Amino acid sequence: MTGYLVRRLFQMMLVTLLAAMATYFLFSIAPGGPLTGIRQSQLRLTREDIARMRAEFEMDLYWPVRFSRWLIGVPNGPIVVGGLEWFVNVPVGCYLPNDDGSCDDYVYLHELPQLHPEVRGSDGVLRGDFGRSTVIRQGAPVSAELGSRLGPTLELMVSALLLSLLIGVPIGIFSAVRQYSRFDYFFTTVSFIGSSMPVFFFGLLLILAFSVMPVFLEDTFPWLPRLPSGLRVAIRPYEIAPWLPKIQPGSPADRILHLAMPLTVLTFFNTATWSRFVRSSMLEVLRQDYVRTARAKGLVERVVIMKHALRNALIPFVTILVLQIPGVFAGAIITETVFAWPGMGRLYVDALNRSDWPVALAFIFITAVLTVIATLLGDILYTVVDPRIKYT
Repeated sequence: MTGYLVRRLFQMMLVTLLAAMATYFLFSIAPGGPLTGIRQSQLRLTREDIARMRAEFEMDLYWPVRFSRWLIGVPNGPIVVGGLEWFVNVPVGCYLPNDDGSCDDYVYLHELPQLHPEVRGSDGVLRGDFGRSTVIRQGAPVSAELGSRLGPTLELMVSALLLSLLIGVPIGIFSAVRQYSRFDYFFTTVSFIGSSMPVFFFGLLLILAFSVMPVFLEDTFPWLPRLPSGLRVAIRPYEIAPWLPKIQPGSPADRILHLAMPLTVLTFFNTATWSRFVRSSMLEVLRQDYVRTARAKGLVERVVIMKHALRNALIPFVTILVLQIPGVFAGAIITETVFAWPGMGRLYVDALNRSDWPVALAFIFITAVLTVIATLLGDILYTVVDPRIKYT
């Protein structure tokens, strides 16, 4: 087991490095970037202004140099080894390329502190320094921006995951045990609806039903309650119905009301996925010979289902479950956008739309790390679910 873990850790580091390198390269060659909005907003920019802004965002460096500084935090200046400065005369970038792509003003390693001293140099993402935001909160550390969005995302995603597991897994088990019953037909139909309906469409339906329609029907049905359509907390006191007291911003009732609709959307779709997956896995296991043997021995049906069938059906289920770990961090991009939920998913969309590459790169890097950790955790849980699985 120890040798297997050592090999897996080495593979995880290699995969994470390749993923980070590929992502950084794609962002480097993608159209747009932090200078796009500046060029569009400024009518007149001198050549020196463009060079200064390129230096501020380190776009005057070649992408392998930028990647090494972003990942491991290359020192801000020449590399000193044994009292000698190395790579001093090696060009690491172009201060401002010509229109034809050629360069007359090369950037050398010893010039980095002078070009933009307040930005040059960082500890690198491997030591927790993800740089600074260029657009969303210009100049603010990316780690602080991610930390401010992590709480709302965990609140939404963990709640939705737990609720969907508590509802979907028992439904899947009972549907498999009672195959072709009315219960099975009903929840299979609901699962197909939940799997096929677009998330944004269901979210908009909830907003129309519980936020918009009560306002239009206020004269006819004044007792209809209405839910807040977006954000995490209110900015001023409000009432959901005339017969209820006003809700104060930031109170537990306010947070629950704002959480209700996005939580319903995610729980509905996740429950549909879990119930269908558990049902298909259980049906495959219930047809095995050892299940028929357990029943022939006179075991109680509950023992046959829970001890013999369910435990073996959980092996593929564990694979899907552990991959929810990066999803808990990444958030629900569409749901958070529809309901203006201030989470990680919405932050990622904002970073892409506004060309805030440091935020987007940090988001993808952390997601990649969590993904490889989740796969390792899944392999370890296999040995817990099925003791016959050994890693030697």
